[in-house]
Amino acid sequence: MEKSRNSLPVNLNRIDLNLFAVFDAIYTAGSLTKAADVLCITQPAVSNSLARLRDMLSDPLFVRTGHSMTPTPVAQNIIVPAREALKLLRTSVQDSHTFNPLTSEKAFNFASRDLLEVSIMPRLMARLQSAAPGISLTNYEVNRPNVVSAMASGSLDFFADASTFTDAHLCKQKIADDNFVVLARKNHPALTEGINLDIFLRLGHINVSQRKSGPGPIDIALDKLGKRRRIVMRGQHFLTVPSTVVKTDLITCMPYHLAKHYDLDIFELPFTLPPIEYFLYWHVSADHDQAHRWMREQILSVAQAFQPH
Repeated sequence: MEKSRNSLPVNLNRIDLNLFAVFDAIYTAGSLTKAADVLCITQPAVSNSLARLRDMLSDPLFVRTGHSMTPTPVAQNIIVPAREALKLLRTSVQDSHTFNPLTSEKAFNFASRDLLEVSIMPRLMARLQSAAPGISLTNYEVNRPNVVSAMASGSLDFFADASTFTDAHLCKQKIADDNFVVLARKNHPALTEGINLDIFLRLGHINVSQRKSGPGPIDIALDKLGKRRRIVMRGQHFLTVPSTVVKTDLITCMPYHLAKHYDLDIFELPFTLPPIEYFLYWHVSADHDQAHRWMREQILSVAQAFQPH
């Protein structure tokens, strides 16, 4: 049995929301001329839009009754959802230019390693409790090669890292400085009188790196001095290292603002190392978004507390 004209499926790729704005104006005004006046376009332009919508929906939508246009049953069925869709679109556009943190329920996604999650995010969350109680934060791991695409798709808002990341599609700003320190268990038998370079090199080290092998900033600095430390363990995250340090005579080097959270002894490095710089990255498409700008301001404000000790 042949399908009726009105039962033909609509090709969603052909939908133009501008046509539904015209449809709403005709439905409300009752004539093409009045709809053209409301929309501030010509009457032929309204007629052309109506013809396109009729073809897309396979229905006349309006029939002329005297001097007015009477909606068909199909038009009556779609006017409410069409108006709701147009209202949602208008509201979304308006909301993109305004942002009220007190009422917003926006969720921000972060990809950051230890500093943001341990030191900045708790303070940021505490600030949001009163300033933006409906906003939620998520921090998860994204591999560096996937950061730009994740940001472009909107699934990732911020990426924070201690190394520079250059990409034409990303904006960046330095948010904090830090220093590496030596971390050891309390009452370490070799450190009763402090630490020097000889002791530092003699003790076993836990090296933190997401790479399986290769030198980090500590090893590069030592290499310039013609020295080499004794690495007996490698870990991926600074957060997991203290649980090993507290149970062994191994030492590790980590940023001060992470080390200070643990009940362990902290020593200055026995050699000079440049400070650590932390950067916040975001996609250029979000640079002027009001909600995004507001969150960046909160992050930068919280990060002001992070100065080298």
